[in-house]
Amino acid sequence: MVSTYPGSCHCGGIRFTVAHDLDELTTCDCPLCVKRNVLMVKVPEAAVRIDQGEELLATYQWNSMKAKHHFCSRCGIYVFHRKRAAPDHFGINIFCLDRFDVTSLPVRATKGEGMSVVCDDPRAEWSGPRVAGATT
Repeated sequence: MVSTYPGSCHCGGIRFTVAHDLDELTTCDCPLCVKRNVLMVKVPEAAVRIDQGEELLATYQWNSMKAKHHFCSRCGIYVFHRKRAAPDHFGINIFCLDRFDVTSLPVRATKGEGMSVVCDDPRAEWSGPRVAGATT
């Protein structure tokens, strides 16, 4: 039987359920994840169900515009994002899962810092190799 985990943003406007056996947590050293101090779990898209508040989801995209970072437009909490490197998966903010013991899973650091910067006007703080044709 697959484990299920209810989750929500801070204000409770967005509620969702993850139905997936979780095996590890990840950190990321890309500039966005560092600033939001992210700790997440990767799950397939089919394992995430939005139960309430889809209309409250706001989306932030940057750089390649492939990843879609979703947060609550009312309380500002990042809840999950569609992954750039695995677009059929979501990275779930583990702290949004209700009563989840974050010490129950190992944590693996991922290297987002080395992902390419492909936008036309990247900030100097954005680490990673610049793609030919993109300005620095």
